[in-house]
Amino acid sequence: MKLSMPLVYAGNPRESADQVVALEQAGLDMIWVAEPYGFDAPTLMGYLAAKTERVQIAAGILNVYSRTPGALLQTAAGLDNVSGGRAVLGLGASGPQVIEGFHGMPYDRPLTRTREVIEVVRAGLRGERLDFQGKTIQVPLPEGQGLGLGKPLKLLNKPERADLPIWVAALGEKNVAMTAEVADGWLPFLYYPEKAQEVWGSALARGAAKRSGDLAPLEICAGGLVAIGEGPETKALLDFMRPMYALYVGGMGARDKNFYNQLACEYGFEKEAREIQDLYLSGKKKEAEALVPLEWLEAGNLVGPASYVQERIAAFKESGVTNLSVSPASDNPAATIAQIKEWVS
Repeated sequence: MKLSMPLVYAGNPRESADQVVALEQAGLDMIWVAEPYGFDAPTLMGYLAAKTERVQIAAGILNVYSRTPGALLQTAAGLDNVSGGRAVLGLGASGPQVIEGFHGMPYDRPLTRTREVIEVVRAGLRGERLDFQGKTIQVPLPEGQGLGLGKPLKLLNKPERADLPIWVAALGEKNVAMTAEVADGWLPFLYYPEKAQEVWGSALARGAAKRSGDLAPLEICAGGLVAIGEGPETKALLDFMRPMYALYVGGMGARDKNFYNQLACEYGFEKEAREIQDLYLSGKKKEAEALVPLEWLEAGNLVGPASYVQERIAAFKESGVTNLSVSPASDNPAATIAQIKEWVS
């Protein structure tokens, strides 16, 4: 297994980015840089490229709406160049709250949009002219739109790699099947290893059956908080994850369109999912957090004695995870990364 972690920052991402050098030296293989509606990810990724030598630098994720496919191609190829072939393009549809509320773009046909973006970006990385007439993407603009002066163009620079990895964040059945068919890697969220096959197994199998032989087997990145220690004070660190779980299950999207709430139901937490959402949307966030099932928190994170953390690593690996993503909860994150790296190797 490879070892990765999300770049966690509050207020000043540069300070967190400066810590990645020590994490790289400790054995970290990949760093994920998020872009919800804060600072943009590519700027931080370029900063990380200049400060590191080996670690892969991954967008986790760029949405497929707010940048054109051509802009995503330029960004991915540019980052791959300045990092010496260490860039990973993570893509996703995000959600209507961000796409329509922050970017002012219609949240339209997310699966089709993601598939078409991947096709256009890959063509550009191969050095081909962008000539694509799809359902959500038309490059160049078709006759009758704009000034009618567009013509197929290719990237001016030679990309570092034609096979730059493209990962997709997906939860829904159709989206996961599409990811298993066309992407290099899959980014699930709020992952429960023992229930992954039950929830996503059929979708992954359907996608894999259509997967091109030119692609390597699908990689999967998942994980959570990691804290190694004996006693109740270590287990109590799981409570730090309650606000995030409650936010996504209770407060993301509309009441009748929340991907994470549906995931909780598919895991078997229908009652809790409904109650968490009711409480969260009525402003009772602390009460909602208290209802996040401990079973889910324990399964989706790696918190406890060393032997228990090793058991959780094994569970993630057995479920198909090839890239363990961890967020160290310790005074010495580099030491935690070094220990986990030893266990996953």
